[in-house]
Amino acid sequence: MAIRMPRIIKKSSTAGDVPKGHFAVYVGEKQKKRFVIPLSFLSQPAFQDLLSQAEEEFGFDHPMGGLTIPCSEDVFIDLTSSLCRI
Repeated sequence: MAIRMPRIIKKSSTAGDVPKGHFAVYVGEKQKKRFVIPLSFLSQPAFQDLLSQAEEEFGFDHPMGGLTIPCSEDVFIDLTSSLCRI
């Protein structure tokens, strides 16, 4: 029996390439990088905490025109990797 893991995609392309069931976020402290992640992450408490931090820092006026996560790329990758194992 195989276990299917959600994919986290690091991208620098346009918004039109987000697969169904995923959404794009911008991550980084100085230089923002775009990641496409599964919608299922939205229900995870650890990811919801990260979204609360983003709301506190940016409100709903995101400078990148999309959801911006205020953490380092390494922290984001560690968090999303752990969510993939849940």
